[in-house]
Amino acid sequence: MNKVELIGRIGKAPEIKTTKNGNKLATFSIAINEGYLNGFGEFVNNTSWHRIVLWGEEVAKYEALLKSGAQLYVSGKLNNNSYTDKEGNKRTVTQIIGQLIEDRPNGVSQGAV
Repeated sequence: MNKVELIGRIGKAPEIKTTKNGNKLATFSIAINEGYLNGFGEFVNNTSWHRIVLWGEEVAKYEALLKSGAQLYVSGKLNNNSYTDKEGNKRTVTQIIGQLIEDRPNGVSQGAV
């Protein structure tokens, strides 16, 4: 099974494009904050960023929710893309292909995620 579930905040405004064959594509990143106490009893906050990609009908369906700073629940699947950069180095990008997005105002969770 390939399934990812995240709750986080959108960083900058999503980039929305239309491909040559008319499909819409939206890309954006969400920040996930997690904290813990280290060995010295100090609280440490870690932020990780995750790239989200929406295609076609999903863009139109969720476009109204895609605002900078919005807190969202995102469900989707992991996808890895490889490419060669300008210097000839092979790069791999891991992204989440979004399949379900829900608004989570003030971080309120709706059931188990």
